[in-house]
Amino acid sequence: MEGLNLISTFAEFKELKNIDRITMMSVLEDIFRNQLIKMYGTADNFDIIINIDKGDFEIWRNRDVVEVVEDPSTQISLEEVQKVDDSYQIGEQYTEEVKLASFGRRGILNLRQNLSGRITDIEKANLYNKYKDRIGEIVVGEVYQAWRKEVLVMDEDGNELLLPKQEQIPSDFFRKGDTVRAVVSRVEMNNNNPVITLSRTSPVFLERLFEQEVPEIFDGLITIKKIVRIPGERAKVAVESYDERIDPVGACVGVKGSRIHGIVRELRNENIDIINWTSNLQLLIQRALSPAKISSIKINEEEKRVSVFLKPNDVSLAIGKGGSNIKLAGLLIDKEIDVFRDIVEEEDEEDVLLSDFSDEIEGWVLDALKSIGCDTAKSVLALPVSEIVRRADLEEETVIEVQKILKAEFEE
Repeated sequence: MEGLNLISTFAEFKELKNIDRITMMSVLEDIFRNQLIKMYGTADNFDIIINIDKGDFEIWRNRDVVEVVEDPSTQISLEEVQKVDDSYQIGEQYTEEVKLASFGRRGILNLRQNLSGRITDIEKANLYNKYKDRIGEIVVGEVYQAWRKEVLVMDEDGNELLLPKQEQIPSDFFRKGDTVRAVVSRVEMNNNNPVITLSRTSPVFLERLFEQEVPEIFDGLITIKKIVRIPGERAKVAVESYDERIDPVGACVGVKGSRIHGIVRELRNENIDIINWTSNLQLLIQRALSPAKISSIKINEEEKRVSVFLKPNDVSLAIGKGGSNIKLAGLLIDKEIDVFRDIVEEEDEEDVLLSDFSDEIEGWVLDALKSIGCDTAKSVLALPVSEIVRRADLEEETVIEVQKILKAEFEE
């Protein structure tokens, strides 16, 4: 009965964990030999025969027949052998079967525990290696449990994958049983347990979605040069075609937006700008800040900064909602972009120069605002507080107070 329990343990793990027969035989032989060493001091003179198909095994012990026994683990006396079979002579090898029952209840329990532990370790290693080779690939799973800080996802083989909150698009909301698509971002061993982390915010996820939706990208006719994202809000994708007959932007968008719409839906209506890549930095900046029209550009390579001059009406377009357009454009070109209002002869009659507020706002604050291209009240109000704080190096309370003063001017 104990032998059947041991084999059933093996069969159960083999079926659930899909371990190949060679590995399974090696594990079984190893745990038997370890147990034999504990019992007899050595396992060198034992033959272990494992029949995977039938689900059984045999253990045979080989000892030399001698007159006087010096090593009981490898020798047996002629007198003892002849009690069983009187045909044996000194110098021959005596072989006897070791029954599982001779291991005792504790020994059999140790065998089962060791088998379970070894199989579990192999399964963990297999899972780690499987997903280590899939980093950057999209996987589809089912939400098994949704918690506040993370979502537990089960793959098709029943393996557990984690989708942390910070790797989710802000508007993502999952319930148990939902299907989720994400990219494998990290595979780590934590206390000997593989931890597979998924991501829906990674630029790689967006890149893989384009590969699935746009055959020209999958085939290598169009290359994605760079992707920058504010997950759930906006993304910029720079593409280049190796075939002059193919319009990379048009191919990515598809007829009537057929290709891009599926990606946008998957990303919770994230606004995606597709840009023709160019090695001409000025032209790339113009495309990155579209739909704003740039009057002139000054590039400071040493400080990795770009000064962009635009007409007043184009400033808000260049900055974008919440500063998203200018932030992504800067990430795309890998430089800090400062937007300046181009000086024109005809000023906006409804706008007011910042210098007119010198009696209400301190001079050093006005200078800081002008240094980032904000020389009128409306240009300051067009920027979010966080963007002004970052670019002008001002305190948040100061920026809020300044905008309050400027808003009051137009409310009067």
